[in-house]
Amino acid sequence: MTLAFHASRARSRIVDDLDAAIVRDPAARSRVDVFLNSPGLHAIWAYRLAHRLWLRGGLYAVAARLLMTFTRSVTGVEIHPAARIGRRFFIDHGMGVVIGETAEVGDDVMLYHGVTLGGRSLERVKRHPTVGSRVTIGAGARVLGPVYIGDDVQIGANSVVVKDVPSGAIATGIPATVRFPDRPAEDPYEAMFRDPALWI
Repeated sequence: MTLAFHASRARSRIVDDLDAAIVRDPAARSRVDVFLNSPGLHAIWAYRLAHRLWLRGGLYAVAARLLMTFTRSVTGVEIHPAARIGRRFFIDHGMGVVIGETAEVGDDVMLYHGVTLGGRSLERVKRHPTVGSRVTIGAGARVLGPVYIGDDVQIGANSVVVKDVPSGAIATGIPATVRFPDRPAEDPYEAMFRDPALWI
């Protein structure tokens, strides 16, 4: 693959990220505004570079860790460069987000500030969550351990998730309880606005 191909693909992903941020952030005014002022996006872009370095191993992996340590000090977002994160990922506000080494995140996922995708084991195994696509995780939520979060799930603010959550479900509380939208064909995201517990 040529350098021009890689540059084109990188530009495409940056535009995807910018557009995803504009769709999800009502305060965003333009691509330029988001490009300059979104610490969540800055952290994601640093992660994407660090992840490429991490995969090369050796001193590149050391550089990846250093890059993400610097990024954490600037953005307040900590993402291990070994984590695997899909396209159009968005972190709103950013501060306090932690994504662990073995975390896997699908496409079109949104995290609010203070979210942790953390581990519950000190063993060198898969110890962080796997998050499907089109998932929203509310501010301060903790998703802990090698749990599976299905597609189209909504996790409420400050919830603590330690068990799998099936696709299309809503999880709220400490520990989180799982339910499904109680209106036929209701979008889980829209259902959030009827449930105050999601925002506490």
